[in-house]
Amino acid sequence: MILLCMFFLLNTNSLSQDKLLVKSAPIDTSDFENSARHWYYIKDTDKIIEPLEDQKKYSSKDFEKIADNILLYQKHNGGWAKNYDMQAILSSEQESAVIKSKNILNTGFDNSATFSHLNYLAKAYSFSKKEKYKIAFTEGIKFIISAQYDNGGWPQFYPDTSGYRKYITYNDGAMMGVMKLLQRVVNKKSDYSFIDTELYDKIVSSFEKGIECILNTQIKESDSLLVWCQQHNNITLKPEDARAYEPASICNGESAEIVKFLMSLKHPNERIIESVNSAVKWFEESKISGVRIETIDAPHSEYQYRNSDHDKILVEDQNAKPIWARYYSLETHIPIFSNRDGKIVYSFSEVERERRIGYAWYVYDPQEVVDKYPTWLKLINEN
Repeated sequence: MILLCMFFLLNTNSLSQDKLLVKSAPIDTSDFENSARHWYYIKDTDKIIEPLEDQKKYSSKDFEKIADNILLYQKHNGGWAKNYDMQAILSSEQESAVIKSKNILNTGFDNSATFSHLNYLAKAYSFSKKEKYKIAFTEGIKFIISAQYDNGGWPQFYPDTSGYRKYITYNDGAMMGVMKLLQRVVNKKSDYSFIDTELYDKIVSSFEKGIECILNTQIKESDSLLVWCQQHNNITLKPEDARAYEPASICNGESAEIVKFLMSLKHPNERIIESVNSAVKWFEESKISGVRIETIDAPHSEYQYRNSDHDKILVEDQNAKPIWARYYSLETHIPIFSNRDGKIVYSFSEVERERRIGYAWYVYDPQEVVDKYPTWLKLINEN
């Protein structure tokens, strides 16, 4: 009898610890930071709700409340709009406005929309086993598959594919965020083990088409492969302009993310290996030495989308680590910049202050690829 009681107490204690673990289980919320920052600090007339001056936030430990917020924002088509804070504790008025907006299909993948929500829901279901998170995740994955072009690419927005929204979009990690989500499913990561066989097979097919699109959109010049543009035509796959200050170009920031993804693939075929080798060669050829970006104080200025008390300048520094321009000309391979009027300029100082401080014109991302490349090359040669 004493042994039975001890067994019961031990198991009861274990169950209590499991419940405590579920209640306090932290899930990374960093994928939401970009959208949250836009909600709080960027002026946008498309916002359904505005943040309150004293907007309270859930702790990362309150994962079910955050997951319930995600369900609240999910549209009827299964996707999400961008630029809201999933940790914000909404007022009743804010919550009502979000519910009323579920038929407004401003859904897509910009600023980590949709794929970040699905990553979170998969983890929330793994911790809680609450069916509502599984259902919402499944609807979101179906939305992603429905938004994919036959050529394997994804637009920036769906179903609204007006203007440049229809282009295959690598800008700000839109398509690559989707691909990395699908990669976790394909690789059968534990948080995604609940997906049934029929849906899993569709995800595998979607993922493989996505890889083909990545390889087919790599910029080719004569017989040489370079890297990628921020956005590519959804039919011809050629580089395209997006916003006025985002010209069709050779784009190093987004390309670095693409190459890291290709290097993460198991058993890469010859075409993937050639793609990576060519991209690393371009990164080596296009790096810039002896300069860095410095942020300085400046008179207060107010712009349409932001206010600022600082500026950025390019300064010479022989000890600076290698840096890359975000854009290089498709024709001449020299760095290019642009203002909101769409006019191309050829030096950072010619960019207007609002765009200098509001956009990443120089990047360090390719360095991570260059650093990882020798180890990756050795690994694939051994296999």
